Amino acid sequence: MLPPIARKKIECWIRSRHLICSGNFFIFETLEYPTVETFEKCVESLGGTFICVHPINKVWIGNHRKVILYRAKASLHTPNHELKQYWIKYGSFYTKFDERG
Repeated sequence: MLPPIARKKIECWIRSRHLICSGNFFIFETLEYPTVETFEKCVESLGGTFICVHPINKVWIGNHRKVILYRAKASLHTPNHELKQYWIKYGSFYTKFDERG
C-alpha cells in the first residue's frame, strides 16, 4: 500500500473513532478482521510496527447477532509523528465501541 493512501485511511479511522492514540501507540478497534489486516498494511507502509491483535469482546449488531470486537495495537516509532498531531486535532480518547466514550 502506498504511504499517501495509508495515511488517508488512518486519518479516516481517527475521525470515525475507530483509532485512538495511547502514549506512543495507536489502538484500533473494529468488528471486521479484514479491516485489522488493512490497518496492519497501513502501519507497515508508514514505517511503523504492527504489535498485536486480540478479540476483546462480543458486540450486539441489531437485535439478533453478536460479533467479535478486535483491538489491534501498533507503533509508528516516533512520538511526534504527523498522525499523532492529526489525532490530537480530530481524534478522541475513546473508540466508538468504548462504553465510556
